Amino acid sequence: MLTWSKVAESVRAGVRRDEDGHRRTHQGLGGEHVHGKQSGGSLALTELRERLADGLARARLNQTQLAKQAELGRTTVSEALSPTKPVPSAETVAALARVLRLPVGELLELRWTAVEEAGTVPAGGPGRRIGQWDPHDLEVHPAGAGRAPSDPDTPVLRALPGYVPREHDGLLGEAVRDAAAGRSRIVVLVGSSSTGKTRACWEAVQPLAKKGWRLWHPFDPTRAEAAVEDLHRVGPRTVVWLNEAQHYLGNPVSGERIAAAVHHLLVSPERGPVLVLGTLWPEYEKQYTALPRPGTEDPYSRARELLAGRTLAVPEAFDARALAAAAVLAESGDRLMADALTRARTDGRMTQDLAGAPELLNRYQNASPAAKAVLEAAMDARRLGVGLHLSQAFLTDAATDYLDQNDYDQLTDDWAEQAYAELALLVHGKQAPCAVPPPRPTASASRRCHRSTGPAACGTTVPARRLPRTTQPHHPPPPVPACLLLARRPHPPRPPRRPGQPHRGSRGTPPLAMGPPPTPPRRHPRQHHRSVPPGHDAGAGRGPGGC
Repeated sequence: MLTWSKVAESVRAGVRRDEDGHRRTHQGLGGEHVHGKQSGGSLALTELRERLADGLARARLNQTQLAKQAELGRTTVSEALSPTKPVPSAETVAALARVLRLPVGELLELRWTAVEEAGTVPAGGPGRRIGQWDPHDLEVHPAGAGRAPSDPDTPVLRALPGYVPREHDGLLGEAVRDAAAGRSRIVVLVGSSSTGKTRACWEAVQPLAKKGWRLWHPFDPTRAEAAVEDLHRVGPRTVVWLNEAQHYLGNPVSGERIAAAVHHLLVSPERGPVLVLGTLWPEYEKQYTALPRPGTEDPYSRARELLAGRTLAVPEAFDARALAAAAVLAESGDRLMADALTRARTDGRMTQDLAGAPELLNRYQNASPAAKAVLEAAMDARRLGVGLHLSQAFLTDAATDYLDQNDYDQLTDDWAEQAYAELALLVHGKQAPCAVPPPRPTASASRRCHRSTGPAACGTTVPARRLPRTTQPHHPPPPVPACLLLARRPHPPRPPRRPGQPHRGSRGTPPLAMGPPPTPPRRHPRQHHRSVPPGHDAGAGRGPGGC
């Protein structure tokens, strides 16, 4: 009597025997293969058919019964199990695997490997090989100025510092390994600006690059339009790159269509495996996942279902272990990491510093004359040891001496207010060249704000070590205007206000809090400018030619 285990063994033996005979039939006298690779000799295809044969034996079905339950033709099932036929389609493998209760993703991965071994990888489908992408084209923020390559036809190489894996990278890696094993996955990283979300996604997909996976970044003509138009064309072994996912999910109409299409892609085994990676700020994640109140519309129902259980939080700052790893990179020659550590070692906001520093430099280089004068005054003040937090009155007094005659003559009555508003605009990492921090109702706030007699101070975040005034080792910094040193001297305290007396402001009150500052006197800074070298005393008072 023939048991089912013996049936399975007989089927496997028949498959191997038929394949051996098929290979011998198609070999010439010299042992060369006549008809190429698509002869059933693929190891992956052999394993695929053996696993289907095992499943068929365990299910106690014949091929006719299997075809009926899988809703396939009898010939289709026969060819899928025959060693003399081409690789079966993904739809056929998925249908057979479902009926035989086999892991669909794993069998589809075997099928894809067999297709590659046979040299019949189908063309088409959006995207291109992962290795053909530049990470900055996928919106990874550059951490420094690019350098020109030796080949003039090669594009400028933009700076990318070393990478420090953190806890969320391990969880993201698990999803990547699942996708590589044939199981479609989606992960959306949630974190504030420039916390390293996009870079983490780029590092995570590198193992898939070695396996020949494609990556599709929909953005043309717009992100949403590209996704709506081509999501149905995504094929197996593709990474769908949805960076800044609010551009895809934010519109209640097109966003719901995109969320539904992504969900359909994930639950269609014949189209997998695929890996969908996205990034979001926390405020968008809250907006899309919030439950509507009874009786109100639900504009993000599909987006909420798509994100449920599939988000991964990215921390704001490096912990002690990550900082130690960053220090190791710095010691091994990573100049970008070493530079960032000089500013961010205390608060751990390394990624924000790396992403924001180039933009802060651009803001300085392209600033209006008045805003640049304020920044240069702040840079010299920091160089002289004043500290990060500077009074706006202090900077306003000093800034006019950094303007040439033409720029000084163009100043308007509200020049200082406009300059501080320009410098308060945020760049990557939610940083600004100069911003007014909110007051803290604790004594520690006054200890943190040096030279400030008002309720707030202007905190400078421009990376002074990267600015031209401090990064030219062979050229000494320019002389410091005398007015900067004079402005550093403490001003006499103003007398207390009598009840009902109007508030007239003081030198220590930030201009933004008080409105436009008074118009500066129409002096001629270049004619009466007295420069004092760093470390030289400017004198006790404002003498002739001073500020």
